[in-house]
Amino acid sequence: MCSLFAATYPEKTSALVMIGTYAKRIWDPEYPWAPTVESRSKFFDEIRDHWGGPVGLDLRAPSVAADPLFRTWWSTYLRMGASPGAALRLTQLNSEIDVCRVLPSIRVPTLVLHRTNDRTLLVEEGRYVAGLIPDAHFVELPGDDHLPFVGDQDAMLDEIEEFLIGSRRRLELNRVLATVMCARVLAAPDAKGVADAPGRIDGFYAHARKELEWFRGRCFAANPGGFVSTFDGPARAIRCASAISAAAPRFGVDCRIGLHTGECDVRDETVSGVAVDTAAQVAAHAAMSEVLVSRTVKDLVAGSGLGFEDHGKHALDGVPGDWRLFAVERRVSRIPNS
Repeated sequence: MCSLFAATYPEKTSALVMIGTYAKRIWDPEYPWAPTVESRSKFFDEIRDHWGGPVGLDLRAPSVAADPLFRTWWSTYLRMGASPGAALRLTQLNSEIDVCRVLPSIRVPTLVLHRTNDRTLLVEEGRYVAGLIPDAHFVELPGDDHLPFVGDQDAMLDEIEEFLIGSRRRLELNRVLATVMCARVLAAPDAKGVADAPGRIDGFYAHARKELEWFRGRCFAANPGGFVSTFDGPARAIRCASAISAAAPRFGVDCRIGLHTGECDVRDETVSGVAVDTAAQVAAHAAMSEVLVSRTVKDLVAGSGLGFEDHGKHALDGVPGDWRLFAVERRVSRIPNS
């Protein structure tokens, strides 16, 4: 359909990208890579008899075909995509498709990607398609998975990005606005005055990770002394911080959290910048199991129903000026909404 659209409406098509593609699905002497009629009939029978299970996965994603979790996911994906009858009919229709005569009519920039050892659609089919489209760019990538979201996805995305915008993204550095949570974590002394009981912090971190997932936070750094996370919503960050802080005493842990919203430099699995430094300094002024936020955070969540107590002005090391901080009241909703 993409080929037909590109050929019919070139004025509406900026580019055409095909991955693991083909021109037709039934063998003939001029197209010897397609399955025979008998082979397709066997596949139709497999759909009739086994739709709802991991149909076709061994050929489409051999690198994960033995993974029980992926087999279950693939089965669910198929069931949600089509009923058995619809799946059979769509596959039969695909077998009748032949775009060999359409391809030379395509006049838009075209990229054809194909993995060398694709077991579902042979690499020769991709070359054939690219050869029929005027000025098409063909790229052969290593691998034997047909599904583009299995195997080396980044290699495909890089080729697509370069093709569409002219060059790969050279800098992986991204500057984003985010609410940063910096948590200082220590094992609180127990009744005997022992502060390093085994497993306390590990158990607390396991719980904190669940809370971060629930509130859609991204954890960039975690060590015995604390962790750093970012959120795209300040209210959700506050609710997450409050939930984590409230749980800390149950694990015998002293957790002090600071929040600030500002620009961050995100690269790979690290986050840095003035916002991170500021959040860390805010956390340094927090008391045991307390969540402190900067004025910036407080002003961004007006109308959210969150309550604050004025914590006064503070000088933050390495951050110019005096900062008014606010302690989050403990009556916070656990709903991760905004």
